[in-house]
Amino acid sequence: MTRLELYGKSFESRILLGSARYPSPSKLAEAVQASSTEIVTVSLRREAGGSHAGEKFWNLIKSLDVAILPNTAGCYSAREAVTTAQMARELFQTDWIKLEVIGDSESLHPDTAGLVEAARILNDEGFKVFPYTTEDLVVAEKLLHAGCEVLMPWGSPIGTARGLNNEYGLRALRSRFETIPVIVDAGIGLPSHATRAMELGSDAVLLNTAVARAENPARMAEAFAEGIRAGRNAYLAGPMQPSDMPQTSTSLVDKADLRQ
Repeated sequence: MTRLELYGKSFESRILLGSARYPSPSKLAEAVQASSTEIVTVSLRREAGGSHAGEKFWNLIKSLDVAILPNTAGCYSAREAVTTAQMARELFQTDWIKLEVIGDSESLHPDTAGLVEAARILNDEGFKVFPYTTEDLVVAEKLLHAGCEVLMPWGSPIGTARGLNNEYGLRALRSRFETIPVIVDAGIGLPSHATRAMELGSDAVLLNTAVARAENPARMAEAFAEGIRAGRNAYLAGPMQPSDMPQTSTSLVDKADLRQ
């Protein structure tokens, strides 16, 4: 199976795993290991500004031997997101950033205008931007024009576990930007949701709450890993397309004529 290529780095796993909301640090570590992820997202706020708890968390993340993808979770303006990204680069020693600019505190809908603005600034500063966005093709085009080389459309709003609200939009995104890595981010609640995202041609899936809030996070992480592999294999296999008309699965050639 082909590897996942992101900003010049190559990965075998197609799961990105968030590090928030786990019952304990040990449960997070178990989930990371069970998922076989090679990329973990972290929040600057989770680091707690150098506090003792934040230092313990950071030491745990470093011990997991994974790539770190800091995020700008909780930012409501381009300016705030840019400042957070700059602080994250200094703290985590990486130019990767998962860019979130939230436009509405209830729905957690991305502020796409602010997102594009922040993406342009950060790309100019040398960041490798992973933008959390919608499936809107126009916004995606603007993000790519701003310098992004990855798209991270939502499946559904953050934390809802509703799966894929707009399969048509995700298909259109995959079709329009065939060579751009597409990572479905947010709203994934079940392994079947992740499988479906991969069947539609997504390159990877980012998970957090669905694993962290499961009764057994490690087992759920393993289930997601299996589902994502299955979905990717199905996509690469070239599945048959749905038809409005039934089609026999058995050839009628040389069928015995019993009407005589």
